[in-house]
Amino acid sequence: MTLEGRLVLALLEGAVTGCILALTALGLSMVFGVMRIVNVAHGEFFMLGAVSAWYITSTTSSFGLALVAAPIFVAGVAALVNWVILRPIRYEPQATIVATIGLLYILQQLVLSIYGPYARTVSPPFYIRIDFPWFGYSGYKLAVAGLAAALLWATWRVVSATTLGLYMRATQQDQEIAQAFGVPVHRIFGVAFSLGAALAGLAGALIIPTQPAHYLMGLDALLASFTVVIVGGLGSLGGTVAAAFLIGLSDGIVSVFFSPTLARIVSTALVALVLVVKSGGLFGAESA
Repeated sequence: MTLEGRLVLALLEGAVTGCILALTALGLSMVFGVMRIVNVAHGEFFMLGAVSAWYITSTTSSFGLALVAAPIFVAGVAALVNWVILRPIRYEPQATIVATIGLLYILQQLVLSIYGPYARTVSPPFYIRIDFPWFGYSGYKLAVAGLAAALLWATWRVVSATTLGLYMRATQQDQEIAQAFGVPVHRIFGVAFSLGAALAGLAGALIIPTQPAHYLMGLDALLASFTVVIVGGLGSLGGTVAAAFLIGLSDGIVSVFFSPTLARIVSTALVALVLVVKSGGLFGAESA
């Protein structure tokens, strides 16, 4: 393949990776921004989305149904977690870190017991080959990128142009003042936690035709999401999306021209560089 062909392939792979990464990391950033907690189990919601999508597709032969039902299922699990675990400990930052670490292991073991240790995938809902002068590319991957971009835009509209978004932004700015003005802060916490989990679950469901689902896949999603959120700025939704595309393109280019392992090293180095130059991330507030 020529240099031009490899560059186009790298950009395509980077754009697809960036869209999925942005969808996954956006939930983590939203939860931190609104609730001020670090959800260590966020990657397990990604895993639950992938595994439940596999199960639904296998039992109904409908991948479209899986794309709808899997994020709803994951949002329901998150709502239960919020009600049973996070609310009783009053969303204390240190306690929630310990609680979500425990949740991570509980979800992994539950899925291992029910789903097994196997890596499973499903067939893409359609086979379309997009022909470029140098190679043919999966039409499903491009559709995933388009759908993820549309969902990112819809999430941004919810946050910026609805009453729910106004409540979320008010809670993010100052929880006590928001509550004094009648904002149901604890209800907003539950909605933000469930919405963040649903975004991760949908991202997990979208990737299983291209990447097998297994009970340990949440760790990679969690580390990638943390990398994106740190580079973009904790709690900054716009920064999260921008950082996801930056890291996705970097990952695609380095993987195509060198190796996936080197791409991970570059991502880690990028985090270190950003923290040295701007401790709050590219779009975050500087720490004192």
